[in-house]
Amino acid sequence: MSGKGRGLGVADVVVGLLGVVLAVGALAYARNSYGSSTISSQSMAPTYQPGDRIIYEKVDGGEVHRGDVVLFSAPDRYGFSASVMQRVVGVGGDRVVCCTGSGTAARITVNGKPLAEPYVKQGDVDGVHKTYDVTVPKGRLFLLGDNRANAMDSRFFASDHDGTVAESAVRGRVTGDRTVASGIGVAVIGGVVLALVGIGLGIAAFVVRRRRAAPVAPWPVQQG
Repeated sequence: MSGKGRGLGVADVVVGLLGVVLAVGALAYARNSYGSSTISSQSMAPTYQPGDRIIYEKVDGGEVHRGDVVLFSAPDRYGFSASVMQRVVGVGGDRVVCCTGSGTAARITVNGKPLAEPYVKQGDVDGVHKTYDVTVPKGRLFLLGDNRANAMDSRFFASDHDGTVAESAVRGRVTGDRTVASGIGVAVIGGVVLALVGIGLGIAAFVVRRRRAAPVAPWPVQQG
């Protein structure tokens, strides 16, 4: 094989494999680390509306914090295995009390401190005028919907660990950061482009080899 053909042949393998590894690796990372879902209820309005598409990180419940919006599964509580989305208001050891004040001035307190909740619908942190005083057990979470007047959340399951949910029930944490998703998309596209370049180099190498191997017609000999 000529030096040029050999160089193209090596390049097509290296570039092609790099592209495949990049694209497959990015897709595998996305599949293992992230998921997506569509909102189907009003319980998290106005933050998330029915029909909104959300992206969530597949994290352990022990990694979430107050204020995070999580997806969790509680089939014994809700009667279905699909994920439910609510906001973390209290983590293990927190004391959550409702409410100080009234109307739009009402506040939930966490460990004695009023909780600022600009995300709740119409500024109503109470919603159904249901008082509660819960100390969250270790390894569990106290969860509420942002639409307090229309959310079947921890307030309504007091007989089940004071309404708290086990950290192990968490399936993911909703993220509004599209940077990672964009990066994964760029990596996949870049990998596909590199794979196509590798194919192109392979074709070029094949053409060069064919040209080098083609028999050369002899020069015509003039008869004297």
